[in-house]
This record gives sequence, structure tokens and C-alpha cells, in this order.
Amino acid sequence: MKMNYCVLGTNNMPASIKFYDGLFDTTGIKQVLAVGRMTFWQGDDFAFAVATPFDEEAATNGNGTMIGFSVGAREEVKRLHARAIELGGTCEGEPNQRGPRFSAYVRDLDRNKLCFFE
Repeated sequence: MKMNYCVLGTNNMPASIKFYDGLFDTTGIKQVLAVGRMTFWQGDDFAFAVATPFDEEAATNGNGTMIGFSVGAREEVKRLHARAIELGGTCEGEPNQRGPRFSAYVRDLDRNKLCFFE
């Protein structure tokens, strides 16, 4: 079994689209569909989406929830961390060696936590 998609909530769809289009711009992950309350990006073997919540309540980030992106190289970890900050995200951990992985942490515009690791 493997995970094949992830959906994060947003309270500002246009800002989220701009953030993730900019973040994914050179990664091979492309926006493939925007319908109603959801926008989807797709990579080789998974899909990622942002959505306004179905129950029409405010989107909130989960305490302890984190989405990890395996990006293949230290330089890509550094680049994506810097790019996320440039796009308005906030730093949750500078690029560094942590245990067996080189990784970096950011929060997106809705405070969802992302990890980029080698």
C-alpha cells in the first residue's frame, strides 16, 4: 500500500494556488484541474490538492500534522525551502541534517506544515 494523494485545507484559494504554483514550478508537479472548491496538482505517482472545506467552516491546520515531500537532493531541499519563504510561507526549520535525512520545514499561507527532504 502507498499513499496516492493529499488534500490541505485553505481559506484563500487564489493565494494558495499562487503559492503552490510557484512552489512546484520547476519540480515536475503540475496543476491539472481546478473545479469549484478544489485545485489539483499531479506528479508521477501522486496527487496533491488544496480545498475549501466541504462543511464550509474555516480551514485549520492540524497540530502535529505534516506533509513530507521527498525531493531527491540537498540543493532541492534548500531551493524549495527558500522558494516557499519567498512566496510568503514561514520557516519552521532551516535546511539541515536531522538524523538520517537532510530536511527543511515550512508552513504555507494557511499554516499547513510541509517538509522537504532528500
